[in-house]
Amino acid sequence: MKKRKTRITRNYLMHPAGSVLIETGNTKVICTVMTEESIPFFLKNADPPQGWLTAEYSMLPGAPNQRFRRERGKANSRSTEIQRLIGRSLRAVVDMTKFPGISINIDCDVLQADGGTRTAAITGACVALCDAFAKLQNDGLISENPLKEMIAAISVGIVDSEPVLDLDYEADSRADVDMNVVMTESGKFVEIQGTAEAAPFDDSELKIMLKAAKTGIRQLIKEQKKALEK
Repeated sequence: MKKRKTRITRNYLMHPAGSVLIETGNTKVICTVMTEESIPFFLKNADPPQGWLTAEYSMLPGAPNQRFRRERGKANSRSTEIQRLIGRSLRAVVDMTKFPGISINIDCDVLQADGGTRTAAITGACVALCDAFAKLQNDGLISENPLKEMIAAISVGIVDSEPVLDLDYEADSRADVDMNVVMTESGKFVEIQGTAEAAPFDDSELKIMLKAAKTGIRQLIKEQKKALEK
C-alpha cells in the first residue's frame, strides 16, 4: 500500500515561531506555532514549574467541496474533537517542564480538504514545533529542546474489502472501516481511532491496518526529518 505524496514547506509565514505548509495529496494545511510568556491559571503553582501546549483547528470556507461556515466564537464539535487530538498528540512527545512559564499555541488551518486533514495537521505541526523550540533556544528563553521524539499520524481503512493507506475523500466516503493512527518515532501509539463505517472488522484486518499505518508513519517521519535538514 502506498501513501499519497507528502510535501512539507517550512517557514511558510514570516511571523510565527514556526510555520509549515503540509500537502498530502490534495489536502493542504497550514500549521503555525506562536509562543507567549504566560501560562493558564491551573498551572500557576505547578511543582515542578512547567509550560503549556494547546492546539486549535479550523477549516477555511473554501476548503471542502461545499462551503464550510466560519466558526465564530465557538468551534463546532468536530473541530473541538480534532484540536483536542492534535494537542494530546503533541503533548505526548513534549517535556513541558523544559519551558516553564511559556505557552505554546498551535493553529492548524485547512486550506484545502481531500481527506486526512487531522492527520496532516499533526504531522505538520510537529515540524513547526521543532522550529519554534529552536527559536526559543536561540532567543535564550529555554536551555534545551523539549521535544522528546518526532510524532506523525496517518489514516488507514478498508475500501471494497481491501486495505487502503492514507485515504483521500473519495476513498474515505466509501470505506467500510476508517482509522486514524498517531505514533511516535520510537513506534509507540499515542492514539488509535477506528470505526466500522459499513461493516465490522476482525483481528486480522486490524493487524493489517496497523501494520500499514506503522509503515506510513515511519515514511512520514523520514519526510519530517528531511524537511528539517533544509
